[in-house]
Amino acid sequence: MRFALPALFVDLPREQVDEARGFYASRVAGRGPASREELTAARAGRPAPRAAEPPAVEAVEAGVPIRIFTPRTGPPRGVYLDIPGGGFYLDSAARDDVRNRGLADALQVAVVSVDYRLAPEHPWPAAPDDCAAVALWLVEEAGARFGTPRLAIGGSSAGANLALTTLLRLRDRGAADRFTGAALRFGAYDLSAQTPAGRRIADEYFIQAYAGHVEDRTVPDISPVFADLGGLPPTLVVVGGDDVLLEDNLALAGRLAAAGNDVEVRIYPGVPHGFTGHPTALARTALDGIGSWLSDRIRG
Repeated sequence: MRFALPALFVDLPREQVDEARGFYASRVAGRGPASREELTAARAGRPAPRAAEPPAVEAVEAGVPIRIFTPRTGPPRGVYLDIPGGGFYLDSAARDDVRNRGLADALQVAVVSVDYRLAPEHPWPAAPDDCAAVALWLVEEAGARFGTPRLAIGGSSAGANLALTTLLRLRDRGAADRFTGAALRFGAYDLSAQTPAGRRIADEYFIQAYAGHVEDRTVPDISPVFADLGGLPPTLVVVGGDDVLLEDNLALAGRLAAAGNDVEVRIYPGVPHGFTGHPTALARTALDGIGSWLSDRIRG
């Protein structure tokens, strides 16, 4: 695996890069809630999620609420387990309904999104417990429920952390090989302030809300960059060149590769954390690329 940075940057049309840089130059940088009170206000002020058509099928499996999308035309050829982001404390699976509906139709897959419990009401290990429970349900029931045993997983930011910890839990149970790929977008892989990116976010309230009760947050189930990373499926690591978490995404990719896994890194120039959720052509290109990568892994 090559780590010369120019080799890892995605080659994009100049107009996409310029448009994205112009978008961020004119956009006021946001920040997450800094206290329980600010989090309560942020939750109350969030607009309702956009509705998808056809809508999600809501269900409870393994004791966890999930949202299911199946392709409108034909049976699914695989199942994608989506782990939403939101700092472990904000939003819900419904926030990604429109994207997941589009993914189901474009890739001809079933998309299962996990409505895991949120901090601070439900701190670690509630969220990874919920995600692992749904993943194990899919390992056992995807063939019967969706007509295909082929599985992939992915998530963004906190969701990427949870997707990786889910795979680590499944690997330790001998089940990670059921997943054909993991698409991880700009994950927060160190919540212990031990790595360069981890130190940059050390004062963020979401860490206190999620894992403030844990004395040693280098536990791999919290900070998976410290895990034994062997025996995992092919992984796509996507991150922006201006992301505060860039170093840790590169560190994770390096450790995955050193452990013998198949890893691909895509760095998108001039964009910050969360860029795939923003209305730019560059973001659409990145999402299309992730979809193509997942399609190739699901197809086999």
